[in-house]
Amino acid sequence: MIKLNKNAGLNPLLVVQSLLEGAKLLGHKQLRKFILIPIFINLVLYSALLYFVYTYVGSLIEQFIPDWLLWLSWLIQPLAFISFFLAGFFTFTLIANLIAAPFYGDLSAKTQKIISSEAGDIIPQKMLAVIGSELKRVLYLISRAIPVLIISLIPGLNIIAPILWLLFGAWALSLEYFAYPLENEGALFKEQRDILKDVRVGALSFGGIVLLGLTVPILNILVPPIAVISATIYRQKLAD
Repeated sequence: MIKLNKNAGLNPLLVVQSLLEGAKLLGHKQLRKFILIPIFINLVLYSALLYFVYTYVGSLIEQFIPDWLLWLSWLIQPLAFISFFLAGFFTFTLIANLIAAPFYGDLSAKTQKIISSEAGDIIPQKMLAVIGSELKRVLYLISRAIPVLIISLIPGLNIIAPILWLLFGAWALSLEYFAYPLENEGALFKEQRDILKDVRVGALSFGGIVLLGLTVPILNILVPPIAVISATIYRQKLAD
């Protein structure tokens, strides 16, 4: 069982430090080949997301507002737009990460070798075990996303939906990006989740900052590889 420093996990500044160090390593010559293809994947998928949001979401939201709540549409519409955007953005992020997963695993492993002269060997995983772990994480996230999505569609109650999506997104992104360094150490989904629960404040802080970065156009293309590098750095700091 991998153990992390719970006290260090309570310090959000350690998260910020790790993300800044990760951003600095983005241009490292030994990491470039693991970064270029994921960046291209992100560019294509986020462009598709923006097109979908600005073309269809506005009219879709109007169909969900009943006549008796039209007087409140000035509040419901922007909140519903934020909820739909976060849901779509989260879905596209999962798809992009699934496609780029082979590159991100290698990126994390190479980062570990760069930042630590005492980097341990990568523990090889059976392909079926890795696929099973990925499916468990996807099913876990879907089971948590569905209730939030239902709340997003209920007029009046959907006022709290953006907050729920932000909390859910922060936790989901933390699970997503820490999976790469932890999987390289032999931990699959259930153990990954238990590890992050022990440092929940740090995990949510990390996921929240990454989520914020992913919502910024252009920057969101670079954020995923930075997040993988930074998660590897942060994991190392929590072990020190």
